[in-house]
Amino acid sequence: MTRRLAEVAQKVGVSEATVSRVLNGKPGVSEGTRQAVLSALDVLGYERPTQLRGERARLVGLVLPELQNPIFPAFAEVVGGALGRLGLTPVLCTQTKGGVSEADYVDLLLQQHVSGVVFAGGHYALADGPHEHYRHLADRRIPVVLINGTVGGLGFPGVSCDDAVAVEQAWRHLTSLGHERIGLVLGSSGHVPSERKLAAARSLAACHAGGLPDDRVARTMFSLEGGQAAAGRLLDAGVTGFVCASDPMALGVVRAVRRRGLSVPGDVSVVGYDDSAFMNCTEPPLTTVRQPIDAMGRAAVELLSAQIGGHFVTRDELLFEPELVVRGSTAQAPRDPAP
Repeated sequence: MTRRLAEVAQKVGVSEATVSRVLNGKPGVSEGTRQAVLSALDVLGYERPTQLRGERARLVGLVLPELQNPIFPAFAEVVGGALGRLGLTPVLCTQTKGGVSEADYVDLLLQQHVSGVVFAGGHYALADGPHEHYRHLADRRIPVVLINGTVGGLGFPGVSCDDAVAVEQAWRHLTSLGHERIGLVLGSSGHVPSERKLAAARSLAACHAGGLPDDRVARTMFSLEGGQAAAGRLLDAGVTGFVCASDPMALGVVRAVRRRGLSVPGDVSVVGYDDSAFMNCTEPPLTTVRQPIDAMGRAAVELLSAQIGGHFVTRDELLFEPELVVRGSTAQAPRDPAP
């Protein structure tokens, strides 16, 4: 019993006396703390006291497209931790190729009578993606929050990193280093965050002769392999500075550059996006635009919690400021050889 009290108290961040009051049904404990203690019992594998077994922990779906890109486990950690502190239990739903779809997960979550759902990187960011399952959630009045970009008309609150500011930071950094032929590696056409990045880049390039030619924009998968494939086309177009829509894409560009016998950053500079785990440990360490994951994740949970509590929340998208992190993958543009 003493060990259980200590472990639960440590998990929730309260005193053992508070845990004891919850387990014995005594007053003097807030509802949020009480739910957090009960959720901690479930997570740690302890049985609830008999008088509390009828109370199920409140469940919240956390739907992610994948876990290979380290940005998504990072969001899961922040969102899951914030939910736990509110007495909400996250149910992680990760899509796999040929496996359970996002719509299937929504059906499963509805069967579990979840209190709400947080999506990060889902079909809501694709103009031509399937959206019917979002309407099912809206019809059932299930609280929902979307992270990073959404097509119009879904009506859910969202939090996003400001894609236009992210591209501006990366673009101005490369131009300050003398790069004139800058290329973009983006997601598919109709992907809202990618379209926002492209619009920002075209606006920045408009003041230069030639603007941003189509052969300096590559669409590909958000993966190392996708970045590697896209880099070849842009290198053929003479690009010396790359702005990528994810860190894995940027690492793929670095690989492609090296396989051509060129160096990063001696011949080509590369900027990623996210500042996901271990980007300071790559060779060279990756210059990237950091998403404020902690602030975005906490805001998403606050918006969800307010909806669960029956409070009004804005449906306007909340934009968060990114931060350029300069490391070793960017340098002065190479000089053109003398004629």
